[in-house]
Amino acid sequence: MAKDMTEIRWHGRGGQGAKTAATMVAEAALEEGKYSQGFPEYGPERMGAPIRGYTRIASAPIRLHCPITAPDLVVILDATLIGAEDLADGLKPDGAIIVNTHEPPAAIRKRLGVSHGKVYTVDATKIAIETIGRPIPNTPMIGALIRVSGFMQLGTVFHDIEKKFLKKLGAGVVQGNITAVKRAYEEVQSE
Repeated sequence: MAKDMTEIRWHGRGGQGAKTAATMVAEAALEEGKYSQGFPEYGPERMGAPIRGYTRIASAPIRLHCPITAPDLVVILDATLIGAEDLADGLKPDGAIIVNTHEPPAAIRKRLGVSHGKVYTVDATKIAIETIGRPIPNTPMIGALIRVSGFMQLGTVFHDIEKKFLKKLGAGVVQGNITAVKRAYEEVQSE
């Protein structure tokens, strides 16, 4: 296993873009010359059902092909999942949790029941509504993730968004998503 590997576990509900975010971050890492994986874990495939996504990024080939049980980072797209399962399960001692919520990090730490790692919050749903016009928090959460982790350049993500969305969805959607990423990058809060 690569000693510099970053492992990210995404928690969300069907329709919030956890799968898309996990794969987008992995694809953007490839553009920076890194090795990566991005994949979902499916359960009941319906809108609103809890899902997980996984992203691995490293400077050497990744030989693991399994769910992430000891993440460096946990990204929670829906705070209503807190309490339904142990979202911080396996979080490394120096890891970080990023939650889509208007609540401050200290309140979320208490709700999660974690004593180690760092907790960050950002109101990604509000940002998505204001910039994209839809309550899909995945791209704003990517902005928060980049700010917290520092493992990737914002410009790489912007390029990936343009490449993915321009022909299919148009310039307005591209600009909305880029603005959402920038805002979350700037607005993420730490304890």
